[in-house]
Amino acid sequence: MNRPSSARFSDRNATMQDSDEAMFWRRLRLLGVSISILILWNGVCDLIYGYSPKLSGSEYFSAAMWDVIRTAGNRPHWMVMLAQTAGWFYPLYALAYYHWWIGMRRAGKTNLLWQILADRLAQGTPREGLLYFSFEDERLAGMQASDLDLLVEEYYRLYPQWRDRRRAVFFLDEIQVVPGWEVFARRILDSEKIDLFLSGSSARLLSREVATSMRGRAMEAVVLPFSFRESLRHTGDEPETETDRLPKSELSLLDNRLLRFLEQGGFPEAQGLDVRGRMELLHSYIDVVLLRDVVERHSVSQPVALRWMVRQLLGNAAGSFSVNRLYADLKSQGFAVGKDTLHSYLGYLEDAFLLRGLAIATDSERRRRVNPRKMYPIDTGLIPIFDRSGKANLGHRLETAVFLELVRCGADITYVRTAGGFEVDFLARHVNGLQELIQVCAGMDSPATLAREVRALEDAANEFPDADRILMTIDKPPVPDVPSDIRVVAARDWLLGASRMFAGANGARYTASP
Repeated sequence: MNRPSSARFSDRNATMQDSDEAMFWRRLRLLGVSISILILWNGVCDLIYGYSPKLSGSEYFSAAMWDVIRTAGNRPHWMVMLAQTAGWFYPLYALAYYHWWIGMRRAGKTNLLWQILADRLAQGTPREGLLYFSFEDERLAGMQASDLDLLVEEYYRLYPQWRDRRRAVFFLDEIQVVPGWEVFARRILDSEKIDLFLSGSSARLLSREVATSMRGRAMEAVVLPFSFRESLRHTGDEPETETDRLPKSELSLLDNRLLRFLEQGGFPEAQGLDVRGRMELLHSYIDVVLLRDVVERHSVSQPVALRWMVRQLLGNAAGSFSVNRLYADLKSQGFAVGKDTLHSYLGYLEDAFLLRGLAIATDSERRRRVNPRKMYPIDTGLIPIFDRSGKANLGHRLETAVFLELVRCGADITYVRTAGGFEVDFLARHVNGLQELIQVCAGMDSPATLAREVRALEDAANEFPDADRILMTIDKPPVPDVPSDIRVVAARDWLLGASRMFAGANGARYTASP
């Protein structure tokens, strides 16, 4: 007897459902097996990479490589595999981190390492447990990562009682000159009782490749030249209260110190020097950065074109910069250099912390790429070195100082160019969620200047309605004629207050086009 068609249809439906369910579970098992294989292979690769920095080439397929995998560095094998294959589980196995400070040469990184060393000494760590080592010594030229182990072995040969019994502290200065140093640092954290404090003069120490190989084991910070508050602290003029509580005499002193800070900058060794001595000192800083951190490190083939670029960028601080325009200028001067080379040179200068670029505020990647970036020196004292205009350029210096203070606050910084053709110096998105549109103006004596700056802020507010509007100036008018939603602040007050307002930020995120 034939079954009803509805029953046959129901059977086929059930069969198809069973088949789909079986297919789902087969695919899920296949996915699980694939992930397990990838995790296992990643763990094997990490073991080879993390615990055998001296292996290279065909040695990865030799008996030495298998011995590394078999012994796991004399650690519990399961624990190493777990820690190596899942970076977020690292605290289960090794709670050690290393601290690194990066920044331009002569910004104070070495002095900071010595201060930390002195603090450890004051806390009771014996002097023999504190090792400072600088890789800038010319006798160490050509040093490789495999040679770094000699440093550890020689130290423990001198102080064998410290090995595996007490925690030593290594301060390694300018370690970026040794290629592959991060492999050494990671192995030391895992295999020895050593705290690491590192410094370097290259932004590449923060690169994605290094961060990946270190698996979140680094705590980094950027060391910049003195801020306005730090320069006041250096000279003993730092105010002890808020500026609105200070007498007029102290406010006048702060105004004087601000003008001096904008002129001489924040490099520690430049503080208090006469104009000639300061210019010679800062010029030597630039020469050393170009020679050691750019020309020698990156084998620059056209150093004359590089110096021309530096002259243009520092001589036009806080201005827009276009590689195409520079390429045309160099070509007219007889330099045969390609645009790709100029892009590379610009990247080298930023890696050496001589300059910082700022991109336009936009969600469009294409617009970000086609619009020029604004370029800022790492210190206001560098501005007059290649400036031949004879002008004070107080506005550019103040804008640079505000930019660097936003960097210290950890803000995401861009500049704004509105559809109406107006430009606002900064759109700052702070780590606490606050957004600020900041327009910097040295003085507002002219009604036309005040109207122009206010109009730019109002136009930008249409595109960024949630952002506070700030008009910053050196000489704040007694009764500024501005809309109520625009806050007029004295640069002196803002520069002194910003570091406390956003205290705890660690560096800045730069939104810049490649």
